[in-house]
Amino acid sequence: MDFAILKHAYVLASNLPLSTQIVIYAVVLVLAWSVSPRLRSVRQRQVLLLAVSYILYATWGAWFLAVLVSSSLMNYGLGQYLRKNPSTRRLYLAVVLNILLLSIFKYLPLTARLSGISALGGLGRLVLPIGMSFWTFEALSYLLDLYREEDLDPTLLEFCLYLAFWPTALSGPICRLPQLLPQFREYGTPRWDDLADGAQRMGMGLLMMWLSQILAAGLYPKTGVDSAFSFPVHSLGGADVWCMLVGYGFQLFFNFCGYSHLVIGAARLFGFRLAENFDRPYLSTTPSEFWTRWHMSLSFWIRDYVFFPLATRRPEMWWRNLSLVIAMFVFGLWHKGSILFMIWGIYHGLLLAGHRYWQQSKLGVRLPTFLLKPVSWLVTFAGISLGWIFFRAESIHNAAAMLSAAFLPAGFLRRGLPKTFYALVVVMAVGYFVVLGAGKLLDRWEATGVGFEGRSRFVRTGSVRVMAGVQLLALHRWVWLVPTLAVVTLYLYILLQPQVETGAPMLYRIF
Repeated sequence: MDFAILKHAYVLASNLPLSTQIVIYAVVLVLAWSVSPRLRSVRQRQVLLLAVSYILYATWGAWFLAVLVSSSLMNYGLGQYLRKNPSTRRLYLAVVLNILLLSIFKYLPLTARLSGISALGGLGRLVLPIGMSFWTFEALSYLLDLYREEDLDPTLLEFCLYLAFWPTALSGPICRLPQLLPQFREYGTPRWDDLADGAQRMGMGLLMMWLSQILAAGLYPKTGVDSAFSFPVHSLGGADVWCMLVGYGFQLFFNFCGYSHLVIGAARLFGFRLAENFDRPYLSTTPSEFWTRWHMSLSFWIRDYVFFPLATRRPEMWWRNLSLVIAMFVFGLWHKGSILFMIWGIYHGLLLAGHRYWQQSKLGVRLPTFLLKPVSWLVTFAGISLGWIFFRAESIHNAAAMLSAAFLPAGFLRRGLPKTFYALVVVMAVGYFVVLGAGKLLDRWEATGVGFEGRSRFVRTGSVRVMAGVQLLALHRWVWLVPTLAVVTLYLYILLQPQVETGAPMLYRIF
């Protein structure tokens, strides 16, 4: 995987400086948030939201907007065509046209570059419009739902807003029309809990994205995940490879989960509720559970529109397992049309199929109950982390060398990465699980409700007051959590900025 090409494409995607884009986003969204409650009708609000979405999307490139509008008009027309007669032939036509349009920008340039044919040189310079993979899948879900004869009747304005909706147009979450259409048709102002939850989610998202940047660049120059993957593979030991994989997994998680928190929170400030995208995936104890917690909007899309239609064609178990592999192959291909991503998808398909076979067979090691869950978690975490080799490696040769180092006992006798890299990854990973544990404790205190006073005869009055205060903090955590996160983020920025290199762009935006 050539990350240099991807970063170059990311730079070409925006024809405005980042600072200018931030100012435009801030001004436009503040104005929209102020004007929206004063509009007299739902249609006026929809027009405002579409105008805002198009203005913000155009900052990434005017011709990107032209592709988005063209896709919106094409898919709305295909939807009307399919509604009149939801036949398989019409559905195939709609799906092929969408895949063809996406392939022109996503797969054709890479094919042209790899072919070495000079006549195709111009095609190699095509840049994928920001978010095209996401809103193409949204369009396909609309068409597939129509084929299933679901009652969907968006106007052209509503459908264009659905594809271009500013919180989701760049990098998801992948939403579905039945979820958003009722919200587009509602008229009202955000409630107090919308503002509170939105602010909390945005604060959490910004912090997580900043932690991802620290992991990518390191505490000192050339001590982060990005530099680790640029080390000569022959100098890496087994411990190096596993630390790199764990570090990259958390870098990707903090980056994309943080971005999802940010856009879900921003949409909540306007009164919209978007689909969740992550649910503490690194607590999963099986591969199946992991894919119900990681990039949920995409994994559920693949499940509903690829796996289920395939798996229900035949009753045999081998076919269901093959359907899992095919579905995950599509998952990998969605990210990028490269051999490594195809292998990554097939790897996870085999992982899911293997887990299903293990569950249904009589094989297995009998473990004491208290060990079963920790061992299951460890095996799942290791299996998921190992798969990041194919997601991040620079080439097939590098991936093979890393796989070899990860399993050869002799490779663990040498270490090629700096100690600060190990320390950073361990602190980030352990810190994440500590924060999750603290969150569960706060949830438990919040759920206790009233009850401290009833136990006052068993404990001192001072203890009751302390616990009641802790419960109050847990119940209204957003009041103190957002300012605390802001202060911590600012402190880390001031403390580490002189030494931190510029990190990569929002990782999933390159897909």
